[in-house]
Amino acid sequence: MNKPLKQHLIDPEICIRCYTCEMTCPVEAIEHDDNNVVVDAEKCNFCMDCIPVCPTGSIDEWRVVNEPYSLEAQFDWDELPAQEEIETAGGEAETGLEALDDAMAALLAEAHAGAGGKAKAPASASKPTINMYNLSKPAVATVQGNYRLTAEGADTDVRHIILDLGGLPFPVLEGQSVGIIPPGQDAEGKPHLPRLYSVSSPRDGERPNFNNVSLTVKREDRGLCSNYVCDLKKGDKVRLTGPFGATFLLPDDPQARLLMICTGTGSAPMRAFTMRRQRTVGAKSGGMVMFFGARSPDSLPYFGPLNKVPDALLKKHLVFSRVPGQDKEYVQDRMVSEEEEVAEMLADPNTHIYICGLRGMEEGVEKTLTNIAESIGQPWGALRDTMRGEGRYHVETY
Repeated sequence: MNKPLKQHLIDPEICIRCYTCEMTCPVEAIEHDDNNVVVDAEKCNFCMDCIPVCPTGSIDEWRVVNEPYSLEAQFDWDELPAQEEIETAGGEAETGLEALDDAMAALLAEAHAGAGGKAKAPASASKPTINMYNLSKPAVATVQGNYRLTAEGADTDVRHIILDLGGLPFPVLEGQSVGIIPPGQDAEGKPHLPRLYSVSSPRDGERPNFNNVSLTVKREDRGLCSNYVCDLKKGDKVRLTGPFGATFLLPDDPQARLLMICTGTGSAPMRAFTMRRQRTVGAKSGGMVMFFGARSPDSLPYFGPLNKVPDALLKKHLVFSRVPGQDKEYVQDRMVSEEEEVAEMLADPNTHIYICGLRGMEEGVEKTLTNIAESIGQPWGALRDTMRGEGRYHVETY
């Protein structure tokens, strides 16, 4: 019998096909086809460079095998295979990661810390549809509208894009993402890979009971796909992949409380959550609190519509860092000011936390949650891990 081997794998259910891991891998061990992103066991040297950059934790999967899973097998997976029973050198059977050696276990612990651990969907969330449309068989949508969300003089150009799927089925849940395939080819003559955007509309459509979805897209300097999307005109055709994402989902329990922390276009899933709650449970909701950061009111997406959402449904803390004549304030600063409210939510087992936006916000928010949790006698690391294990703690930063 061959000595058991450690194999690095990617969870196809959780992976959002952003291809960041593939672009990061220094030994080109990660590749993709039209369906999945996979790891070549013959090339992977366990350097762990791909672990921290994954926004979902789907990259952080391992199996102990007698024979590595081939690339062909991985390309066909819809879900990860269970850990098989492995016979050790002493003839005893072991399962799970018990067969990993101490050195590898230490590396995994370090990797988990860098990636923030693996996400889990809320227990009451609806079952998501994953990867219904891929690179070779994309969905084709028609642009219904393209609306600028930020003021003309603002330093950011953020757009609200509405896409009509017509009669094409495209079941997407709040918190999921879709890929947009920009036209043309890259420098090597290959078609461009999709860019991922969070859906900002609820599952029953931007307009209730219409088969359409909306996206919140910021124009990036030299951004290939963002400029393509922001320049779309009504009637244009767009190729979509997805849906993607199986963990950053809305609980269907109306008593679940949502603590939402976001910056910029990280507001997209929060908008979808809010609209879903408005349409389904209204004021009966368990309550939602949002800390939303931007440079100024002119550069905060959905500033006007957000202010019209009643506080009974959504309590809003809109935070600005570049308003003339005012001190800089970031979301973590406002969370400190509202420490009592945040602490009360942290102590409630019905609370779900969602963090979405620029990766730079993560460290400050984590420190603030640490301090607030400790003020009520809760070590934040243990509380966070418990919440994550219960599907109540979610982070997607980029």
